[in-house]
Amino acid sequence: MGNTYKMTIAGLERELPICPLNDKLDIAAFVMFSDVELTMAVANQLLAKSPYFDIILTAESKGIPLAYEMARESGKSYVVARKSVKLYMTDPIAVTVKSITTAAEQTLYLSQEKVEMLRGKNVLIVDDVISTGESLIALEKLATEAGSEIAGKAAVLAEGDAADRKDIIFLEKLPLFFK
Repeated sequence: MGNTYKMTIAGLERELPICPLNDKLDIAAFVMFSDVELTMAVANQLLAKSPYFDIILTAESKGIPLAYEMARESGKSYVVARKSVKLYMTDPIAVTVKSITTAAEQTLYLSQEKVEMLRGKNVLIVDDVISTGESLIALEKLATEAGSEIAGKAAVLAEGDAADRKDIIFLEKLPLFFK
């Protein structure tokens, strides 16, 4: 394999490809899609570390496998904040986010049906990687606007300075690679 970063996550060894973010910084790409073994292992470990919650909230799309598996294991429901308004969504609420791994600003949406699912609930926000925390802020805003309480914020990996945060739950630290 080319330029990679080897790490152990939930007892499983993985090699993450190193990808250039800009002329000064590279990141190790962590993608759970298609890695069922890893998704199951990290979901189990994150649930063990998570506080009580009623429902899980994640952003489209890389957090979906994790949210699904954590919901399946806990028997709780999950909600996905979508990156575009879908035909079936009624009267959606929206927040804008600028993530480190996304070129442009994005908007996350929740339909009124999903808002009702979240209203009055203790919400566990989950994502694959927390880096700048911008996606978390957007999800927190959506949850608050929906009338929920934030029970906790969890991710598989905390990248760079995010690992120093005391308000998140994560399994492993992911370094940044400065050029």
